Amino acid sequence: MPASPSRPVVLTGDRTTGPLHLGHYVGSLKARVALQDEADQFVLLADEQALTDNVDAHRRVADNVVEVALDYLAVGIDPAKSTILVQSQVPELAELTVLLMNFVTVSRLERNPTIKEEIRLRGFERDIPAGFLVYPVSQAADITAFRATVVPVGEDQVPMIEQTNEIVRRFNATVGAEVLIPCAARLSSVTRLPGIDGKSKMSKSLGNAIALGATPDEIRDAVQRMYTDEGHLRVSDPGKVQGNVVFAFLDAFEPDSAHVDALKARYRAGGLGDAALKRMLDERLQAVLAPIRERRANFASDRAEVLRVLEAGTDRARDVAAGTLTDVKRALGLDYFARLARPRG
Repeated sequence: MPASPSRPVVLTGDRTTGPLHLGHYVGSLKARVALQDEADQFVLLADEQALTDNVDAHRRVADNVVEVALDYLAVGIDPAKSTILVQSQVPELAELTVLLMNFVTVSRLERNPTIKEEIRLRGFERDIPAGFLVYPVSQAADITAFRATVVPVGEDQVPMIEQTNEIVRRFNATVGAEVLIPCAARLSSVTRLPGIDGKSKMSKSLGNAIALGATPDEIRDAVQRMYTDEGHLRVSDPGKVQGNVVFAFLDAFEPDSAHVDALKARYRAGGLGDAALKRMLDERLQAVLAPIRERRANFASDRAEVLRVLEAGTDRARDVAAGTLTDVKRALGLDYFARLARPRG
């Protein structure tokens, strides 16, 4: 699936640390399904990047390559329209990462706000895995290898795009040619979905997520456990909408925004109970996830075919990445043996 010069090139993807959830769905997956009809899209299963802080769980990371791929297929990412690839099976990305590491300093990597926050959350302090520290360079290699012009991200990932473009500018200035292409961040209209506990964003590791393959009972249980307003004790009590997880989910999944606005007004005034509100949300989420769950089960029945899909996409991706790597090495004068084939004079 060669890139078309008349269409934007999109790179997106996920670390393979576990199956995807509704936060991924509203934050990126829905947009990817739409983008594949208007752009040349590469969807990366980032297993190598997942290892940067999960090397002790390397088998889980590897096993989840297929699990995440199943989620992609289930939501409608079409391998005939999008190139789905496995990061570790494109060695050109690792080689490009090593070369690009020479165009950024350690202090600049440590100042990256996204990396600083992730280091804090993981409690690394100064005991930072080297692979984790150079994570932004790996992302820059992924983006530039496929000549991506658009990268869909959440607000917390914008510093990664800025750092990629810094590396691109420095590389091009150093070699005196526009070899690498800068990219633009594309923000989702729903950049973050709260966890059902209301304490943080939805996350597999925090146990506050609803998986795309969740059963009807799991969905119902999660909705019942959702944080609403601890001061809303009776139906007649005025309730708070701000910070209310149920309303955050209704905003994300209920297409009739006027109906949601009316519910909010009733809740604020008093007269709408949490039980009724959660019942509405449960019905909405059941309707959203039922077809995804069914498609996922169908694809999961033939995992060998899923692997064949990934192999084909990865082969296509390698062709593109190899071309970029060749250009980079030539610009740096590292194309020694290729010169032997050039005609003289």
